[in-house]
Amino acid sequence: MNSDSHAPVLVWFRDDHRLNDNPALSAAAASESQVLCFYVLDDAPEGLRPLGGAARWWLHGSLKALGDSLEHAGSSLLILKGSPSKVVEEIIRATGASAIYWNRRYGAAEIAVDSAIKARLTEGGIKAHSFNGRLLHEPWEITNQAGKPFQVFTPYLRAVNARPIKPPLPAPRRLKGGVWAPPILERAIPLTELGLEPSSPDWAGGMRQEWQRGEHAARSKLSRFIETGLKGYAERRDRPSQAGTSRLSPHLRFGEISPRQVWHSVMSAVDAEPGLERDAEKFLSEVAWRDFTHQLLHFYPHLPDRPHSSRFESFPWNEDRPALRAWRRGLTGYPIVDAGMRQLWQTGWMHNRVRMITASFLVKHLLTDWRQGEAWFWDTLVDADPANNAFSWQWIAGSGPDSAPFHRIFNPVTQGEKFDPEGEYIRTYVPELSRLPPALIHKPWEAAPGLLREAGVVLGDTYPEPIVPHGPARQRALEAFRSLRSPVSEPSA
Repeated sequence: MNSDSHAPVLVWFRDDHRLNDNPALSAAAASESQVLCFYVLDDAPEGLRPLGGAARWWLHGSLKALGDSLEHAGSSLLILKGSPSKVVEEIIRATGASAIYWNRRYGAAEIAVDSAIKARLTEGGIKAHSFNGRLLHEPWEITNQAGKPFQVFTPYLRAVNARPIKPPLPAPRRLKGGVWAPPILERAIPLTELGLEPSSPDWAGGMRQEWQRGEHAARSKLSRFIETGLKGYAERRDRPSQAGTSRLSPHLRFGEISPRQVWHSVMSAVDAEPGLERDAEKFLSEVAWRDFTHQLLHFYPHLPDRPHSSRFESFPWNEDRPALRAWRRGLTGYPIVDAGMRQLWQTGWMHNRVRMITASFLVKHLLTDWRQGEAWFWDTLVDADPANNAFSWQWIAGSGPDSAPFHRIFNPVTQGEKFDPEGEYIRTYVPELSRLPPALIHKPWEAAPGLLREAGVVLGDTYPEPIVPHGPARQRALEAFRSLRSPVSEPSA
């Protein structure tokens, strides 16, 4: 065991790219040892899912901001590439570190990696300290009376609200930075050489215009939301044309801000202005929902690739590649669906209400396997989260815990009319329809030929006809879902 009081300690960053409310970093700083911080990119993770393209783009900016913050605090961020198990052991040998600190991960494959590393280090006399830096509560802390994970969100939320949320930790005032050993410095890779940002072609222009990455941007966005967006959130959150949501999801995904910071900041706003309580309650339920999905993924690691309900194993999915391609490109002929898919491609994000509409259309109108949609969102969302993404797609498909009933099939026309009544969202992302009046922009096929000509719309040319008619597609979906008559069985944890 390395008992040298002058030995450095290590902080391993993994999706917790912040200095505030970072338990691992705070504990390392409190050791009064030199603090060496590092990140490991594993492009071929064993059992883990590689990041999608949009998330890799976000990661670049997130690591850049984290490195700048650490340097300002007196330390730095070393970036390495390879198998974390091997890299961590190499760092320990080269630096003579006495301890390593990290914040816990909750996927089955991630737990297996971290547990194996911790076991080997402990055998070698190296202390490995892990903390909860990602969730409001650990997945095993919120359970039903039988000690099992909740399958339904409402009782889960009641249980969360009955427990105190730990206050966030302040950022360490100053870190005692150390010097990396030459063998490790030789392995370090400049951020720009990781290939995280696209170059040829560079498809990230819209995302650069839309987002600022990093902890400072996250905290600023939370402050602006509380000041200008929290009041009225409960009503405006479903309007995709309005800035009615916080847009904190990618910052939470990469740990640039913690859910505890969000929770306590909102509660402080309510204390100062009690009239915000209803809006805050609705917003914080979304924060708790994030924890709920992580709990379910922790106990049911099959969620991203296998239906939770076994009866869906034999569901008669339709293999229609042209339809899938039209959905991805935003060319289904249903304006609200196409607007959402184009917003996703352009900005790396989609309004949550529209996520439900587009997902329902793929799964139920096109009868396309939900895993196809989950994979596309994984690659194109900057906030692609393994728990929330998988759970949400299974929710729409009806195969997951606490799922929407199979007969709940969103009508894309009425959904558009309800949540984008003036067609502003559609005009933004489907500009070829921008000259149509609100009464017809959600159903251009009903417009008179003369009106279409005046609006510059040629159906089947400048904008597609619907790739499936709503009524027959809905009936086909109902028949397919009704064929699943066997009792539901849930896979064991």
